[in-house]
Amino acid sequence: MENAYLTPRQIVDELDKYIIGQHDAKRNVAIALRNRWRRMHVEGPIRSEIVPNNILMIGATGVGKTEIARRLAKLADAPFVKVEASKFTEVGYVGRDVESMVRDLVEQSVNMVKARKKEEVKEKAAQIVEDIILDALIPPLKGMSTVNLSEESNEAPSTDTELNERTRQAFRQKIRNGELEDRKIEITMKQGGGPPVGMIGAGMMDEVSMMNLQEMLSGMMPKKARKRKVTIAEARKLLMEEEAARLIDMDEVKEEALRKAEESGIIFIDEIDKVASGNARKGGGGPDVSREGVQRDLLPIVEGSTVNTKYGVINTDHVLFIAAGAFHISKPSDLIPELQGRFPIRVELNNLTREDFIRILKEPKNALTRQYQALFKAEGVTLSFDDSALEEIAETAFQINAEVENIGARRLHTVMSRLLNQFLFDVPDRVPPSSLIELTRDDVKQRLDGLVRNKDLSEYIL
Repeated sequence: MENAYLTPRQIVDELDKYIIGQHDAKRNVAIALRNRWRRMHVEGPIRSEIVPNNILMIGATGVGKTEIARRLAKLADAPFVKVEASKFTEVGYVGRDVESMVRDLVEQSVNMVKARKKEEVKEKAAQIVEDIILDALIPPLKGMSTVNLSEESNEAPSTDTELNERTRQAFRQKIRNGELEDRKIEITMKQGGGPPVGMIGAGMMDEVSMMNLQEMLSGMMPKKARKRKVTIAEARKLLMEEEAARLIDMDEVKEEALRKAEESGIIFIDEIDKVASGNARKGGGGPDVSREGVQRDLLPIVEGSTVNTKYGVINTDHVLFIAAGAFHISKPSDLIPELQGRFPIRVELNNLTREDFIRILKEPKNALTRQYQALFKAEGVTLSFDDSALEEIAETAFQINAEVENIGARRLHTVMSRLLNQFLFDVPDRVPPSSLIELTRDDVKQRLDGLVRNKDLSEYIL
């Protein structure tokens, strides 16, 4: 566990590799993530009293809110779910109910635990699969007893049993060496009891009850065995999945997954500003009523409540919630006061500057410039930018954001696409492999000329 959880500084360092600036947001997220580990190591009854400090990230679109969540999911050795608040609707309206985010978290947790358990039984499953493949290639003789043969034995086999065993050993070695990967064999696969069972009049049942009932009815159906003719390489994949699933104890997986989701689960609620509106409290109607209804439905989940899932009951008291929104039209104070109180840590993300755009093009591991260079490299063409070209790209993106609509770093996708589309079209027909494309400030100016020159059309530019 100590190795799985990074220190706050290490978390920030990892986030710095992909996200430019926003140090305050990174620090708060890093502290919140590390606090999960600290709480797990607290002894005594005080441990159950320590609740996570939920975070509300406020910032314009394209400044890195969602990217922080995506990278955090990869860093955290914990169940992580990202949901859009705009997908949810108040109970009684068409849409997903808010409890589905907790069910998704448990599902994610089960998948994590199952994957780890499968890894633990991988060697045992591989041995069983090897025996199944060998039996399909060279079936053992009926009633054959185990014969111990020396590897160096040069004597001719005296019985059919001995000959069969020697042949099996030779083929086993070939299977291990990968010499028979393309040979086709016939294997028997177990199938479920058919498609999910539909229920008449299911509208009166909640989603969990429906899932449980369908699972129970599907479980009652006999599993059919189906024969398939596949290559040994494909058979190994199919059988490994089946045998590994058979070796792990699903009850143990469910129990551990529920505990993991409760203790270290993280739910990231994006676009929280889309359900914020102050009009409903002032007597307004229409969609604002439903928005406030979503907030009221979110409240018990964030405060801590028990939610039924198909794997069991989960308590959300210690689940960490991180919410994010641009708050262009609404503001955080438009959220109902009770929900505001459940997000005590507020972090404002800064708008991106010209210098930030230059760093975004140069520094991150997944920088757009590196992505395009990789695409051209696949065609055998080398793409390079000098510093003045990157400065001009950054300046253009910043200028369009200032004059049209500020969409943050996403503007760079528009600018880079406009800049390189002609080259992407010409490779490899007119620009052959082993060519070098070197872009300077003048090239960038020439190709991006007129991107926002016509102010009358600027509203149509993404």
